[in-house]
Amino acid sequence: MSKILMVISAATTLKLADGSAHPTGYWAEEVAASHKVLKAAGAHVDIATPAGVRPTVDALSLSEQGGVPAADAEEFRAYLAGIEEQLSTPLTLSEVRASDYDAIYIPGGHAPMADLAQDADLGRLLNEADAQGTIVAALCHGVAGLLSAVKEDGTFTFAGKSLTSFTDEEERQGGLGENTPYFLESRLRDRGATVRTGAPWTTTVVVDGNLITGQNPQSSIGTAERVLKAIAAV
Repeated sequence: MSKILMVISAATTLKLADGSAHPTGYWAEEVAASHKVLKAAGAHVDIATPAGVRPTVDALSLSEQGGVPAADAEEFRAYLAGIEEQLSTPLTLSEVRASDYDAIYIPGGHAPMADLAQDADLGRLLNEADAQGTIVAALCHGVAGLLSAVKEDGTFTFAGKSLTSFTDEEERQGGLGENTPYFLESRLRDRGATVRTGAPWTTTVVVDGNLITGQNPQSSIGTAERVLKAIAAV
């Protein structure tokens, strides 16, 4: 049985460009749909957060205001209720080791921009995973978590890699707009990554060696499926 560590943000607010605090959390579809695909394939999925704090779902990700149809929101809500025990008692990020897993998987919501992007424990975990060829997967704003990984010389661990993320265009169309603390796509390019994007709000998954990234919530299932494919190929 393959083992996958899902690293979820524990942040509940994000400081915006204007200094205001924006309520945030993980995006329901990205956790629920990804977890469902991985579990259905027989994988063992652990959940970890910074300091073992219970993660909070972004209310927008369960509402039509957030672009989520009511029927889909109900499906995600029901699935999350089914894994409530895992969500309420996550592992502590500082205590997990990449060598215990076949893949690291980071879903989004804007929350990772507030904590995971700067989390030293996640950076250590990702560097360990990359060094040993363990699959590293990130989705939407979860790709911000990759920014935590830096080499001893201070350069971005994933510089030169091809990847995707929530795009600047999507942020302007349906995200935080110009009030975002930073545009993730642009930040990744600035750090040396080769960012490949698809049409807004469509499934886009980019694979470069052991790195697998998905562009947006619509890419949740596709990203999880590519992780399973990569594990099977090892």
